[in-house]
Amino acid sequence: MKRTGQPTINDVARLSGVSKKTVSRVINQSPLLNEETRRRVEEVIAELGYVPNPQARALALRRNFLIGLIHDNPNGQMVLGVQEGILEAIRETSYALVVRPVDRRSPTMVADIRNFLEQQRLAGVLLLPPISENEELASMCREIGCAYVRMGSTTLDDPEHLVASNDRDAVAEAVRHIISLGHQRIGFIAGPPGFRSAEERMAGFEHALAEAGITIPRSMIADGNYTFDSGRAAAERLLDLSPRPTAIFASNDEMAAGVLHAARQRELRVPDQLSIVGFDDTAIAAHMWPPLTTVRWPIVSMARAAALKLIDPDHAADEPSLFLSSLIRRSSVAAPPKG
Repeated sequence: MKRTGQPTINDVARLSGVSKKTVSRVINQSPLLNEETRRRVEEVIAELGYVPNPQARALALRRNFLIGLIHDNPNGQMVLGVQEGILEAIRETSYALVVRPVDRRSPTMVADIRNFLEQQRLAGVLLLPPISENEELASMCREIGCAYVRMGSTTLDDPEHLVASNDRDAVAEAVRHIISLGHQRIGFIAGPPGFRSAEERMAGFEHALAEAGITIPRSMIADGNYTFDSGRAAAERLLDLSPRPTAIFASNDEMAAGVLHAARQRELRVPDQLSIVGFDDTAIAAHMWPPLTTVRWPIVSMARAAALKLIDPDHAADEPSLFLSSLIRRSSVAAPPKG
C-alpha cells in the first residue's frame, strides 16, 4: 500500500531498524552514536525526505530545544568564551542558546530562575560561577526536572552535572615560576568576595608561598572584582608600598591589564622593574605589550563539554568533568631588579 502524508520519525525508526530515541540522537547530532548507525539513519532520512518538526518535537518531549546560560558575572570575556563553547557544541543541531543574566544578591533569585526555566521549558541549563555554587539553585533544577551543569573552580556536583577547573593548582604553579626567578616580594590581587574561583586562586597563591618558606605582609594582598578598573586601583595600592612588590599576580587578565596600566603611569618598566602574571589567557593577554604571562583557563572546552552533557544527558558522565589549566609563559615576567 502506498504511503501517504509526510514521513514521520516512526517511519524513519522502522526502516532503519532502530528506536525513535536513536533517530532523535541522529537528528540532534549526538557525538556518542555508532557511525554505522548514524549513517544508516541519515540515509533513511534522506530517502524519505523526512524533516523534523521542532514544534512537534518540543511538544512531545515537553521541552524546547533551547540551552540556557545563566550567569551573574562581571567578566565579559569569560561569558563570551562560554558562549563560544556552547555554540560550538550545538552547531548543526536543532538547539539554540538563550542567555539570562541574573542578580545573585536578589532575595528572589532562585524563584526568578525557576519561573524562567518553567516558562521556557529549556532542554537544560549551564550555571556559571558564582551562582553555580548555590546549592538551593541546583536542588531546584533537580526538583523541576531541568537538566543542569554547574561550572566551577572545584568539585561542586556529580560528574554529569559538573565542569570544573583546577584553579588552586594552576595558580600555585604560576607562583612557583615567579619564585624560581628570584622574586620574594610578590603582590596578589584577589577576585571578588563570594566567588569560589577567588578563594581557590588565593589558596594556590598562599600554598606556593608557604611551600617556599616566603612570608609576606597582609598589605601585599589587594582586593579586586575581576575588572580592569579594580586591577588598576589595586595595583596603585600595592605600588605605593615601600618596598613595593617586584611581581604582582592578578586573579584574572583584565585586572592584570589594569596593573600594567598603573605601572606605565609610574614609568615602571615591565618586566625589568615589575613582573605581572594574570589568569584566563583571554585575547587581551597576547595583545598586551609586553605579552602577558598567564594561566590558560580552558573555558571554551569546559563550556563545550557542558553543552554536550545537556544535549545528551543519558551520556553526560562520558564527557570530562575536570579540565586542567596551564601556565602560558610570555614576556611580562623576568628576574627581579637587583638591589
